[in-house]
Amino acid sequence: MNGPLANATVSFGAWPATGDSPLDRTVLPTAPAAPNIHQLLPRTTTIKAGGSVNFIVAGFHQIAVYAPGTKPDDIDTSTLLPIPGAPPTVGLIDDPENRLFRGVSPLTVGQDRVEVVHFGKRGTYLVVCLVSVHFADGMFGWVRVLP
Repeated sequence: MNGPLANATVSFGAWPATGDSPLDRTVLPTAPAAPNIHQLLPRTTTIKAGGSVNFIVAGFHQIAVYAPGTKPDDIDTSTLLPIPGAPPTVGLIDDPENRLFRGVSPLTVGQDRVEVVHFGKRGTYLVVCLVSVHFADGMFGWVRVLP
């Protein structure tokens, strides 16, 4: 596969370089959640069938890809996997219906990583952060896969 739509990059969260207090990740490599930008940038990306998306993860996030036709309102947020030290209302969403891909647990890896996901079939896929409070704040987007 070649060409400009063979591959795309999506920032899955971001560390701010502006704000009231500087963020020094050398001192605090597992920075608190508050300063992280909980967004997918761009929110919608387009590739060709057979292409891949490089999700560059910055922060405590877990990627999930849901089948074409799935809407954010379809995600069942009632079943949560616990996050140690977090209140019981904050966890990792565990909704397998229409889920095609779930990335590594942020409980087992560093906060910053790259996950590359291949999209072999045409459609518009919903991509979400499974951290319940991030998803509730609108941390989701779409991958449009053209023929």
